Amino acid sequence: MSTTTPGTATASPTLRALSGLDERPPRLADSVLVLIDFQNTYRTGVMALEGAEEAVAAGARLLERARAAGAPVVHVVHDGGEGSPYDLREHLGALSDEVAPADGEPVVVKRYPNAFHATELEKTLTGLGFAAGSGKDLVLAGFMTHMCVTFTAQEAFNRGYRPTVVAEATATRALAAPDGAVLPAAALQSAALTTISDMFGLVVPTADSLRP
Repeated sequence: MSTTTPGTATASPTLRALSGLDERPPRLADSVLVLIDFQNTYRTGVMALEGAEEAVAAGARLLERARAAGAPVVHVVHDGGEGSPYDLREHLGALSDEVAPADGEPVVVKRYPNAFHATELEKTLTGLGFAAGSGKDLVLAGFMTHMCVTFTAQEAFNRGYRPTVVAEATATRALAAPDGAVLPAAALQSAALTTISDMFGLVVPTADSLRP
């Protein structure tokens, strides 16, 4: 006889658990921090995200902790072309000041949600001693959770890295579902992070969840 209370759901084991993957959060000092698309466009206008300001502040704290731990930092920026919400030539498309690159921190330009696709990201990571297939840790944060963060985490996993996403340093926006209903940003955020944590990587709630 089932012991499940009517109207409640029981969580299935994750694919990570079934595969025996390591669930221990990484140390920042042993990781590369990859900041994805912390661009001004997500803070105002047509692409404004719910919780963007809080996520930028969390990203800044994460960046500060990573630098203090001596972790390499890679910044990823999306180039949508002139006149787009991701026009790198305009303030709207620029990286936010709070998480701007320091001297010597590489910036990788992408044009697809997957930050590895047709970019210098893997080459950059290899140059930092984090080659594909090494099983080394990448800590990911940025925008948007359901899009570039998810697909970059997936590709990092596919290439043999061990990605971890810092939830408080991510955000997304409400969208129309296929049935026409509005899917709230909080629901999409939760679904995206759940998708990642099922297989592609760890999800930790805050920057403080990671040891220096």
